Amino acid sequence: MADTQTIGFDDCWNRIGVRGDSSCERLDDYVRCLNCPVFEAAAARLLDRAIPRVDLALHEARVPAQAHRKHEGQNASESFLVFRIGDEWLALPTPVFKRIVQTRPIHTLPHRQHRAVLGVVNVQGELLVCLSLAHLLGFDAGGAAQDQRNKHDGRNDRNSRDDRARHELPRLLVVSRGEEHAVLPVDQVDGVHRIALDSFCPPPATLSQAAAAHTRAVAPWRGMSVGLLDADALFDTLNRSLG
Repeated sequence: MADTQTIGFDDCWNRIGVRGDSSCERLDDYVRCLNCPVFEAAAARLLDRAIPRVDLALHEARVPAQAHRKHEGQNASESFLVFRIGDEWLALPTPVFKRIVQTRPIHTLPHRQHRAVLGVVNVQGELLVCLSLAHLLGFDAGGAAQDQRNKHDGRNDRNSRDDRARHELPRLLVVSRGEEHAVLPVDQVDGVHRIALDSFCPPPATLSQAAAAHTRAVAPWRGMSVGLLDADALFDTLNRSLG
């Protein structure tokens, strides 16, 4: 018999979070509701509920049709998390991400064989290897982008400054492939976006050899180009550097 009990919780993210009016004080610390322990606790309660059998039956009945529609025609797309390092906008497929956390100390490793390996980071009691995409891909992660963003753009009211500050904080991205995990420091996380497959273009010839080896494609995004990285290539390089 299906369990009809309703799981009650305060969906504050829809009222005062990023989906609401963004007035929540916790946004100053967590930037996005996905990083907040209140959201995490609510998600855990939701996942703990009993799933009615009728829901499972309906899901199984409609998944094949949805999957078919998703990959046919010109509407096919793929989900990516878009982020910035220095001046470069990059993206990785959403499924590889385990969590996004605030910056924390990076403990260096002795005799590291690859300069892209920065050290290890403690994430929820687990020591994970920290990998610099800037070093790996061979581009400058300096302050040119910050200088550009600091220029006067006619939108220097307090609300605009607060909104930019929330979204331009450095973060650590925890990525996974099977039992392999790594941490990627980034300067800014924009969020999850679906990018049309027919917009993918080959990496330009101007890319360095290292960048080209780790880039699946580039795609137009908000008037710029975003580099779509190859997660498998990143993990393969990480494994070689630690071998």
